[in-house]
Amino acid sequence: MKNILVCVAWPYANGPLHLGHMAGCYLPPDIFARYHRLKGNKVLMVSGSDMHGTPITVTAQQEGKTPEEVAMHYHAINSKSIEEMGISFDLFSHTHTKEHFESARWILDTLDKAGYIEPRVSEEPYDPVAKQFLPDRYVEGICPHCEYESARGDQCDNCGKTLDSKELKNPRSKLNPDAEIEFRETEHLFFKLSEFRDTLLEWLSSGKEHWRPSVINFTRNWLQEGLIDRPITRDLEWGIDIQREGYEKKRMYVWFEAVMGYYSASLHWAKNQGEPDLWKDWWENDEAEHYYFMAKDNIPFHTIIWPAMLSGCGLHLPHDVPANEYLLLDSTQFSKSRRHAVWIPDYLDRYDPELLRYYLASIMPEQKDANFTWEDYVTRINNELIGNYGNLMHRVISFAHKNFPEGLSSNESTLPSLNDKVKEVHERVQEALEACKFKRALQAIMELSQAGNIELNEVAPWKQVKEDRDACEATLVTFLNLCRSLSVLMTPFLPKSSQKAWEYLNQEGKIDDAGWNSALEFKAEFKLQQPLPLFSKLNMEEILEKEMPPEEENELANVKPEITFDDFKKLDIRIGTVEKVQAHPNADKLWLLDVNFGGPTRRIVTGLRGIYESEDLLGKRIAVLVNLAPAKFRGEESNGMLLAAEGNDVVSLLQPDKEIEDGSEVH
Repeated sequence: MKNILVCVAWPYANGPLHLGHMAGCYLPPDIFARYHRLKGNKVLMVSGSDMHGTPITVTAQQEGKTPEEVAMHYHAINSKSIEEMGISFDLFSHTHTKEHFESARWILDTLDKAGYIEPRVSEEPYDPVAKQFLPDRYVEGICPHCEYESARGDQCDNCGKTLDSKELKNPRSKLNPDAEIEFRETEHLFFKLSEFRDTLLEWLSSGKEHWRPSVINFTRNWLQEGLIDRPITRDLEWGIDIQREGYEKKRMYVWFEAVMGYYSASLHWAKNQGEPDLWKDWWENDEAEHYYFMAKDNIPFHTIIWPAMLSGCGLHLPHDVPANEYLLLDSTQFSKSRRHAVWIPDYLDRYDPELLRYYLASIMPEQKDANFTWEDYVTRINNELIGNYGNLMHRVISFAHKNFPEGLSSNESTLPSLNDKVKEVHERVQEALEACKFKRALQAIMELSQAGNIELNEVAPWKQVKEDRDACEATLVTFLNLCRSLSVLMTPFLPKSSQKAWEYLNQEGKIDDAGWNSALEFKAEFKLQQPLPLFSKLNMEEILEKEMPPEEENELANVKPEITFDDFKKLDIRIGTVEKVQAHPNADKLWLLDVNFGGPTRRIVTGLRGIYESEDLLGKRIAVLVNLAPAKFRGEESNGMLLAAEGNDVVSLLQPDKEIEDGSEVH
């Protein structure tokens, strides 16, 4: 039995959660935690609301409320959303608790005693109209790297670079946009992050083969560039106070104290159990494994900054940081501040949370960004979840119940090949889940379900029951065992409907109690309950009517309509040769390709970095859609889109199989 600590990113309590949060941060760890509980491992999953972030004070000013009122309001909303989505936290806390304040002060004091904290005078942005120093998120300006006009004082959302407000061009105050920002001296405490560079490089170089390439490459690049000492206090009155003379009006910087929540929540949970030392089973146990789940924008905080703090305090370092890429909405990043989102409370008012769990798991952005559209949501739910999985479960259980209402019995499987398939898929799913490859695990389960549908059609028990009732009974017992196995395998993804299927099969207790390996058991007898369909089919027209206001009905940008041949003829696809490959200066996932179409070359920006190496692309003949309007990606203009095929996590370029001139049209 392992001790598994599952740590989940802390959302700002300044608005409701959206689908991007669920796909990036909350569904993956829940699948992972549920699997390990089924395996019999000792799991502690913690997170909570970040109550002290600057976005909360911004929202409070906008709404005329105190930061605490805003934070507690949205903490309650988000806690409810998380519960209704079936996210199984052992504790979803927040950073304004007594336990968190005490833990944060202990970590600060421990780092200070070890010589890693130092007071320094620095120049910080000051708004002379508001007569106050400005936190980083109160400063906006032009990014020095990509020229994005609305970069923040801490980070550019366009190119992803971490910034200092001094680096911004034309900085302005969000409190008073017309005020000219001044930089004035003020004293702050600094964390000597630079002293941990060699320690972290050594840590990163051993036993990290299981890390995602994007995470380890991003982290290694940061470390090789060198680390900069960071201020850990700021001039604010909302947050954790600093118990030091002269710091009465300063608070801990949120980047410094929010990550401490994983530690403080573990202590808080143990206290709630009535066993205050229980947290030590994870934090003082060398065999325990710590996993940190978040989206890619949080990678440096969890692979560099937090590990440095942990190292300085002698605490347990992360075993894995399986950060996801982004879920996009209409090909644009979800954003609370821009109100560009599908909000979880709104979704839950209309639809089944299990449908969303399936859909997000099926498109989970593990290796690259994924795009949410309502059309794709409906298609996958109706065709895959219901048409494949739900169809098999309901067909088998309802037919067996109808024809054998008194029960069924058979001592052995009539289809050994199906049993072998169950064992094979069980192993594949287990291997994928332990490696945090959730999309691959779900694909294997759906493959088993599809194999069951094919076998069911071939065996045709509806014919057997008329010709040989005993043979039909044995066949159905085999398929009921398949349904039982599927309900166990699907439990981490769809816990409620899996338990419902388990009960229709009249299996004892909870799947959680039966355990992961119960999927391999063969039950000789079944006395079934009358089943209902596990899911209800979705209607695309009704969904579009609900989700899109009338004035936008003719602008279905996120729906792929059927096209005619005349529409297809508008696509100008050409063959070209890649003559030059460069790394995008502001993005780890993008290549810049210069492609020759038989004349002047065109610059194409493509997200194949990490999938294809530069030498694999150089000289390749590729198909490119060339009559797209130019578009900028992280500051670099792209004048076309190359074509590739994708399936089962494999991406493959489309290439001509015969010699053909550059610039030739694809018809």
